[in-house]
Amino acid sequence: MNTPAVPEPGTRPRGRVRRPAVPAALLAAAVVATLGSAPAAPADTARPTPAACPGRLAQKADCYTGRDANGAYFTMAVPKHWNGSLVVHAHGGPDFSYDESTTTEDLQRWAVMVDEGYAWAGSSYRRGGYGVRMAAADTDNVRRLFVGRFGRPDHTYLHGQSWGGNVAAKVTEAYGGRRGAYDGVLLTNGFLAGGSRGYDTRVDLRTVYQYYCRNLPRPTEPQYPLWQGLPADSPISPEEVHGRLQECTGIDSDPAARTAQQQRNLDDILAVTRIPERSLVTNMQYAAFLVRDIVASRLDGRNPFGNRGVRYDGSHDDKALNAGVERFSSDTGARRDLSYDSDLTGRIALPVLTLHAIDDPQVFVEHEAAYRATVQAAGRGENLVQTFTRESDHSALSNAEYANSLAALDTWTRTGRKPTPNSIARSCGAFDTTYGGGCSYDPAFRPAPFATQVRPRPGGLHWPAMSAAQEKAWSRIEGVGIAP
Repeated sequence: MNTPAVPEPGTRPRGRVRRPAVPAALLAAAVVATLGSAPAAPADTARPTPAACPGRLAQKADCYTGRDANGAYFTMAVPKHWNGSLVVHAHGGPDFSYDESTTTEDLQRWAVMVDEGYAWAGSSYRRGGYGVRMAAADTDNVRRLFVGRFGRPDHTYLHGQSWGGNVAAKVTEAYGGRRGAYDGVLLTNGFLAGGSRGYDTRVDLRTVYQYYCRNLPRPTEPQYPLWQGLPADSPISPEEVHGRLQECTGIDSDPAARTAQQQRNLDDILAVTRIPERSLVTNMQYAAFLVRDIVASRLDGRNPFGNRGVRYDGSHDDKALNAGVERFSSDTGARRDLSYDSDLTGRIALPVLTLHAIDDPQVFVEHEAAYRATVQAAGRGENLVQTFTRESDHSALSNAEYANSLAALDTWTRTGRKPTPNSIARSCGAFDTTYGGGCSYDPAFRPAPFATQVRPRPGGLHWPAMSAAQEKAWSRIEGVGIAP
């Protein structure tokens, strides 16, 4: 997920309540249930049209924008001193809406790749809301549009950030076997456990929060099953969800200004869900609005989530919590459709390099353990190298590390010599001299199993979450998955 700007705990004046800004994507979430596919664009808009480059790239590259036949906006950049290779970017989210600025902002954020001489192309995806295979198809489409306009690059690399890591990993499995399509993959702070297990943290937060706070819904409001996140027709806004979180936990207040009950509620919620305090606001928004999008808008109201058999611990009274928390089971078809859309088989035929902050507060580093287990189970471990940094950000690691990672992937692809976490850490210093930001690699780090961070459901300890055989069998079912 992209991490919205949330003030760090302890930065507010003592006793004063100040709410962090709610991300624009979530402001649109109140009407996400009405979102459908973007209208198809006229055919001639799919031709890349010269456009102004953002920021400092104006003097370094030629930029192009357009909209493909499915309605997805795109931006491309070709450096004036192009090295002949292309980076295809899959952005995070999922955003609930988009416009033509989406991909230009992505380009500005990842300008270091253009600085390194690579052409760059990114898609907004054709509609807002959840859909990994849809986003993967749109990502591959922008690559084909680039090739149609500028010719086939010497090498083409995928880059996926956050939820875009899930998208890029899906592109790797679905399109990576095509001759000449892609040569390597870089996944940064990637959401790599897939949707059928990766969102269990938000489901647990939604249920545990309601057990302690009992204000979403309030007892005086219409009741609904918590696996919905929010009802499809709920008028509640992201700001109001945030306000109720503050009411219950004092999350925005200085600790000294919280009531004893607020502090205990906050302590229990954080301990049981294992979510850092600094990302609780963001996770609560996604637990309400993203879960609603998945259930109401993508799965026709069917429930893909369950928490039966899960034992919650870490609270001041685990027995009472487990007896009182709402329990539910998933709909088999809904869970299959979410799994088919977003889970990974691990069958990668390309070099894949990952980079993940150890203290990422939004997409826990244990996602990397899930991905490694998935790839190894598929017998493709030789195609994966994972690196970790002692950083605590989600949306932005250092530019030196991004440039270094891309260079390591390029060398691996061109020479066939597989890098190691140590060799990648050693090579970063030269890029830090150019870009700054530091090199914080920890070559010895290995993430704990996914189940140590996200409570497994019965049968959820084995990877992959979707085998290649299941994917093949499910692909024959009419209407399987999530509609574009």
